[in-house]
Amino acid sequence: MMKNDNARTIRKPTAAGLFYPEDPVLLRSMILEMLEGPSRQVSGSIKSLIVPHAGYSYSGKTAACAYREIRHSSFKRVIVVAPSHQDAFRGVSIYSGDTYQSPLGEIEVDRDFCDLLGEKCAVAKISDKGHRVAPGSRFGEHALEVQLPFLQCALGEFKLVPLIMGQQDLGTAARLGQSLAALDDCESTLIVASSDLSHFHSYEKARSMDLKFLEALQQFDYFTLSHFLDSGEIEACGGGPVLAAMIASENRGAEKCELLEYKNSGDIDSATRNRVVGYASALLIKDPERSADPITSWLTTGEKTYLLDLARISVESAVSGGENKILEELIPEKLMEKGAVFVTLTEDGSLRGCIGSIIPHDMLYRAVASAAVSAALHDPRFRPVTTGDLPNLSYDISVISRFKLVADIDEILVGKHGLLIESGFNKGLLLPQVATEHSWDRLTFLQQTCIKASLPRDAWMDPLTDLFVFSASVFSSR
Repeated sequence: MMKNDNARTIRKPTAAGLFYPEDPVLLRSMILEMLEGPSRQVSGSIKSLIVPHAGYSYSGKTAACAYREIRHSSFKRVIVVAPSHQDAFRGVSIYSGDTYQSPLGEIEVDRDFCDLLGEKCAVAKISDKGHRVAPGSRFGEHALEVQLPFLQCALGEFKLVPLIMGQQDLGTAARLGQSLAALDDCESTLIVASSDLSHFHSYEKARSMDLKFLEALQQFDYFTLSHFLDSGEIEACGGGPVLAAMIASENRGAEKCELLEYKNSGDIDSATRNRVVGYASALLIKDPERSADPITSWLTTGEKTYLLDLARISVESAVSGGENKILEELIPEKLMEKGAVFVTLTEDGSLRGCIGSIIPHDMLYRAVASAAVSAALHDPRFRPVTTGDLPNLSYDISVISRFKLVADIDEILVGKHGLLIESGFNKGLLLPQVATEHSWDRLTFLQQTCIKASLPRDAWMDPLTDLFVFSASVFSSR
């Protein structure tokens, strides 16, 4: 509900008394008690928090784990990105008013920043969508509001940028995240992403889904996280805010995620274990000690040789109709980690097949075996490999890193980076070695990736096109 006091527009609390105490003394006492305890002594600078937004009796202690880490910090601007549970709309709503109010007092909205964001960000506009009580609803959007008393207790005074996301796809999150980073790289700005995780599954299923979410989160892999959200393999009602915070934080130098706590409502109330909601708190951190390129050379020579032999044996077994016996006890431990991989087959130096996955769905050794067989038998560009072809085949394996959204094409390093371009339903990917083999410069590499996606050569310049880079550890049997 909105209130206009002397021409000032105030967003009054609507979740007080429902999600958290309405009485300010009780509320402050509850939060301060939850904030007590030692901090993690985080290495690096915190750029964003990821926190849940259920009622305090369920998720308050989990949220407090994150807010404890910024207690008494010098953040002067807080950008809170929350989902809409009430209104369905496209893009991002930037609150049009002057203040948000909680039982602990009013918080001034950073009107100048909000107006600038509305001007510069293609997916965001000044509106009250999601910020006020929706028609037919008993109360307004709580996902942003419930964060405010925690922020007031942890930081004291600050200016607020209140954002509600309607559409939560990766493209919307990317444009919001990049705009936030471009408009504000100040050390005194904090981003808060508000999200619960899986909703209303059994305790065991919820944990399985949520741990998959947290695995991608801790890998700082927003591309995979978005894929899993779109496919329904995981759930997060604030998935879009989480993606936007990750992208904004990455553009501000953060590539590390530290998980603080994970629980679900069944851990708080065991009587609800047949129908639970997941909660997690985490920090996105700029850590100068962390490598900016976490892959490319993490496999040993022995592990690479194992994968090349496995690819060859898998193809030979599939083509000849024999059994591919993989002795689990002999597999190097590192190859049992999940990985995204492409396998390329060449015959007497000419391409014979190339198949892979950009998402780390399976353990690396299984992914290599599956991709090798698919490249031999199911690449639609070539006839299936026969037994007569086997002696002439060579195998290239590309184990790829997570995908990073490109903010500036100068970031693209030909010979080091592969490219993925997405525009609507069109996608095209070229591995790093393709540019090297053809002696392409950066512009040609961009154009050829567009062509691979069946797009115009200059589609990479379209502001609605998403461009990603990735690294690869490439090794060959040749």
